[in-house]
Amino acid sequence: MHFGLLSLPWWGYPLVTLGLTHVTIASVTIFLHRHQAHRALDLHPIASHFLRFWLWLTTGMVTREWVAIHRKHHAKCETPEDPHSPQFYGVWRVLLEGAELYRSEARKAATLERYGHGTPHDWIERNLYAKHVGLGIGFMLAIDLVLFGPIGLSIWAVQMLWVPFFAAGVINGIGHYWGYRTYAPNDTSTNIVPWGILIGGEELHNNHHAYVSSARLSSKWWEIDLGWVYIRLLVALRLARVRRVAPKIRFNPARTGCDAQTLQAISTHRYHVLAKFASTLRKTALGEIRTLRARALPGLNEAKAKEALKHWLQREAGALPARERAVLHQALHASVLLRTVYAMRQDLTALWSRSAIPEEQLVKQLEDWCRRADQSGIRALQEFSGKLRCYA
Repeated sequence: MHFGLLSLPWWGYPLVTLGLTHVTIASVTIFLHRHQAHRALDLHPIASHFLRFWLWLTTGMVTREWVAIHRKHHAKCETPEDPHSPQFYGVWRVLLEGAELYRSEARKAATLERYGHGTPHDWIERNLYAKHVGLGIGFMLAIDLVLFGPIGLSIWAVQMLWVPFFAAGVINGIGHYWGYRTYAPNDTSTNIVPWGILIGGEELHNNHHAYVSSARLSSKWWEIDLGWVYIRLLVALRLARVRRVAPKIRFNPARTGCDAQTLQAISTHRYHVLAKFASTLRKTALGEIRTLRARALPGLNEAKAKEALKHWLQREAGALPARERAVLHQALHASVLLRTVYAMRQDLTALWSRSAIPEEQLVKQLEDWCRRADQSGIRALQEFSGKLRCYA
């Protein structure tokens, strides 16, 4: 017996549920994330308000709260102040209780004051969306029941669980715990899968941490960012304007020296540079660990040293857990090669951290870095130096 306005075959109900939840995911990634939090695109008022209204119906989230929490995540990533770091809370807690962590942080006035600027503060936001968050999801329940009958309750329940699990849990949890890394920002962000379909492109989380203000999250030709597809459609309909996307990485194999353009290129693509440094030096560094274990440092735990080294090549040593830092320090103390690799990575990151130094001096430091790499006697470091000069 059916009591709703719409009567669907059995397979129609899961299909409708998937469609409704996908609109919610698209609203999160386009409106909350790329438009509001990072200002990577502008939205026409029609598109902006529809997405905001839909989020009120299906999530009850307040724009200012979501934006503030997400911005704080980037500002305090994987520190004790990160609102939802699996490194501190544990991946299972973030995965299963991500919505609770969100609500806990949303109650902190200091977070909203510091990070929630620039979000909507019009009459409807003050008097309806932010003031009556439960009214929207109650209205959505009524709509589902009227359209689909009793099964509408199940559809509504899935709608209510979709964003807390996938956005608050999967992205914030698994997206900092498991996956592949194309870039090496100083955190553990990963791309969960290269096909950003189910969560609207948010699966490409490592790409996002590398180029935070980019409206496009895919970077490789084989990566799919469905949110970007929707944005391009909105642009074609004149309902959106893209402000920023990640610049393309360009190489000029004919370059043999360093200049201001080289410096600018490696600064812009610093996390790509560090990822290439890690991939180029990894085999050499791991081989040195095996040598230390066999000859110079029999007490060294090879498995732990390899893990620490792999993580250190991707992140700053200070960001590693204390146990990994201790093993890394032990290995560095015993190996000239590892100390050289460590020092060269530190000096490389310093090139884009010294904003107060004149450009001409930074170019000279870059040239000196490449010269020292060439004279290091470490083949992988020499190879990387040659690649570094080709950034254009």
